[in-house]
Amino acid sequence: MTSMRHEGLLLLFRNRPALAAELLRDALGIGLPAWSEARVESAELTEVVPTEYRADLVVLLWEGRPVFAIVVEVQLSRDEDKHKTWPLYLSSLRSRVDCPTALLVVAPDAAVARWCARPIELGHPGFVLRPLVVGPDAIPVLTDVQEARREPELAVLSAMAHGQGEVGQAIAQAVMGAVVGLEGERVRLYVDLVVSSLNEAARHALEELMRSGTYEYQSEFARRYVAQGRQEGLQEGEKVALLEVLDARGLKVDAEARQRIQECTRPAQLKRWLRRAVVVQSVQELFARAPAARSAPRSVKKRGGTKSPRGA
Repeated sequence: MTSMRHEGLLLLFRNRPALAAELLRDALGIGLPAWSEARVESAELTEVVPTEYRADLVVLLWEGRPVFAIVVEVQLSRDEDKHKTWPLYLSSLRSRVDCPTALLVVAPDAAVARWCARPIELGHPGFVLRPLVVGPDAIPVLTDVQEARREPELAVLSAMAHGQGEVGQAIAQAVMGAVVGLEGERVRLYVDLVVSSLNEAARHALEELMRSGTYEYQSEFARRYVAQGRQEGLQEGEKVALLEVLDARGLKVDAEARQRIQECTRPAQLKRWLRRAVVVQSVQELFARAPAARSAPRSVKKRGGTKSPRGA
């Protein structure tokens, strides 16, 4: 069964097919022929036999014609069946496109990456498939905002591979800069993938930065609307930024929740909501609060003196 993490990784390659070639060349040092265009190709690798085989993704490099084909497989856990199907994917695709073909396996978990890299003995002397595996050791730690803007998909992949470590917060901030100029759907996907990849400490540190006021909004949606708020009134700017963050994360804001945000007149409350919007999983969680501590009964003033509470 596929997961959001699996499908999200594949969408990185669908959104930027050249990423497959760049990982082979830059992360693994594989020599590639000259090419000018990378295209996503049909991943159906069915032969005349009735069984249907489908790779996760196929990328073709073109230079007037197909010059190199890449089978991209995302592997989040061990699957012994892959040792049977991976050789089939390569031979079937090689026959179909008539150009050199390689298998690229993306495995963000180190133990899974080591398993994927095991040679696959096919029986024929010398016929051994050695998968080309990009594990966390081969994925760069990308913390520079400018570099992340040039390669946002690589920045998200970096967060997914290293977000649980000490550099998770720095990578997350770089990704916030990387989403500048991207369409809303990609922003929602990339932010969700990064947030889900961070450890608790990194999430907390990011929230602390925002609370202290030292965090600089990098993404276009936050920077644009926070700047607008400073010019037209801090409260209105916070409301617009809050709604935009919720929308970018794909969290549904119904009419009642929208009205509650719009009618809020307390700047401190708006700031708390805006900070929490980065990490909550639903709008209901945004509004949730811890039960207030019970306070002692207060005296009730009446004309002519003060009356103690009943039973006092």
